[in-house]
Amino acid sequence: MDQFIVSPLFGDGDVGVFTITNATLWMALSVLAAALLFIAGTRGRAIVPTRIQSVAELAYGFIHKMVEDVAGKEALSFFPYIFTVFLFIVFSNFLGLLPMAFTPTSHIAVTAILAIGVFLTVTIVGFVKNGAGFLGLFWVSSAPLALRPVLALIEVISYFVRPVSHSIRLAGNMMAGHAVIKVFAAFAPLILISGIGVAVTPLSIIAITAMYGLEILVAFIQAYVFTILTCVYLKDALHPSH
Repeated sequence: MDQFIVSPLFGDGDVGVFTITNATLWMALSVLAAALLFIAGTRGRAIVPTRIQSVAELAYGFIHKMVEDVAGKEALSFFPYIFTVFLFIVFSNFLGLLPMAFTPTSHIAVTAILAIGVFLTVTIVGFVKNGAGFLGLFWVSSAPLALRPVLALIEVISYFVRPVSHSIRLAGNMMAGHAVIKVFAAFAPLILISGIGVAVTPLSIIAITAMYGLEILVAFIQAYVFTILTCVYLKDALHPSH
């Protein structure tokens, strides 16, 4: 699947720690696109907003409300961080739908860094704000006393599995959709080399179109899911008691 291969942007050879790759380029374009959206969207700040200002305000208000509703007003101090993560993911997902593009969020290396960043932030905030009381997150006081140690072990395991599930969910969904489109695309040229292609090629084109429409929806939904889970984890750090 050549669309998932990380390769040097200039020349050939091995990919090293400091090698500028196609992944580097598309991550940089995602950051640039997010920055341009808000530079252009806030330039006029008109009472009657332009289209781009409306998009910027909608995105800002949507995530701001999500943070407040899910994690509480106390979490709004983390809004810039959460909003930045959302913008990076949503632009990476949508730019990856362009022809010949590369989708950084289809790689576990990228999504794992995002998930680990959330995990470390939540854990540090939890201990800084609550001290040892943060461990109350793992102690289910409402359960029968005999079950509490077992539930505590389960809670600890589930807590440390969070960055794994958080990262794999995003990368897996983005990779799967692109792979399915690639499979259908492989059947499209059959009309040029086989008689059966008269029937298969139109069906493959319809399937590609349908999958592409679904991927547009998935691109936003996966950014939303990653962000709302971040808010849920942050809520646990701010209010750890069961």
